[in-house]
Amino acid sequence: MSSPERVATLSDIPPLGYGAANVGNLFRELSDDEAWAVLDAAWDGGIRYFDTAPHYGLGLSERRLGAFLQTKPRDEFVLSTKVGRLLRPNPEYAGGLDTANDFHVPDDLQRVWDFSADGIRASLDESRERLGIERIDLLYLHDPERHDLDLALAEALPAMEKLRADGEVTAIGIGSMVSDALAAAVRSADLDLVMVAGRYTLLEQPAATEVLPGCRETGTGIVAASVFNSGLLAVSEPRRDGRYEYGQLPDELWDRLVRIAAVCADHGVPLPAAAIQYPLQASEVRSVVVGGSRAAQLQQNTEYAALAIPSALWRNLADEGLIPAV
Repeated sequence: MSSPERVATLSDIPPLGYGAANVGNLFRELSDDEAWAVLDAAWDGGIRYFDTAPHYGLGLSERRLGAFLQTKPRDEFVLSTKVGRLLRPNPEYAGGLDTANDFHVPDDLQRVWDFSADGIRASLDESRERLGIERIDLLYLHDPERHDLDLALAEALPAMEKLRADGEVTAIGIGSMVSDALAAAVRSADLDLVMVAGRYTLLEQPAATEVLPGCRETGTGIVAASVFNSGLLAVSEPRRDGRYEYGQLPDELWDRLVRIAAVCADHGVPLPAAAIQYPLQASEVRSVVVGGSRAAQLQQNTEYAALAIPSALWRNLADEGLIPAV
């Protein structure tokens, strides 16, 4: 198989993508029809980049997304999935749900870490089967720091580089919400893109310290995910009791959030629109991926992504010390 162009060199990688964890029943159960309606809304809104993973609903996200995308021309969308966790039968299955991982699906399968070359290849092949789509444009190593980052750098990423060299995938990267892991991977491997989850948002930018400079030096592109910070930025009037990752929102971040929302209001810009478009102000960021479990959410997010935002908003936020100067 001949090697296709690498995604990081393309100027037309879609600037807005859909992260398909929700159609894997993240946080709540969706019927097949509800999931299809969400994907339909994303497509109708112009989204042409779709990201999924075996982790999302123990394969349900890949199956649902694949069934939907099989109805679309293959050359009209970019598709990414992830490796690092294999899905294997759960010997302790007793009719329960995978709610420990926030997915409302039967836990008849379990996730098994495998960063070996054989494991990476098996994960790719099994994702292709679940998706019903042979061509995967972009392959991410998923949350390597949760298992063994050193092993990921030594074995998994070289295995992925070989898959790319052999033309099995178009581009490779890692996806993580830990800046140190992202920066280490960028320094250690020839990556096309990294998915920065929640670490480069309108509210906080820890990835700006090491990840963005590393990507700038190596020519690695960035896909920004979780840009609403667990939903805090998803509404124009933030709530103090909003969820922040795995715990309560710290006072310092709440104060910052209130000030950011006030500046956005002064400019007549909805806070969620600023949240979606902010990461794209950095030249290293190629795309922003948003989620959503309702069709109306996807319709609204595509409108926010297209909304004209005055450059004065970014200048004012920077002058207030609320975002770094880009």
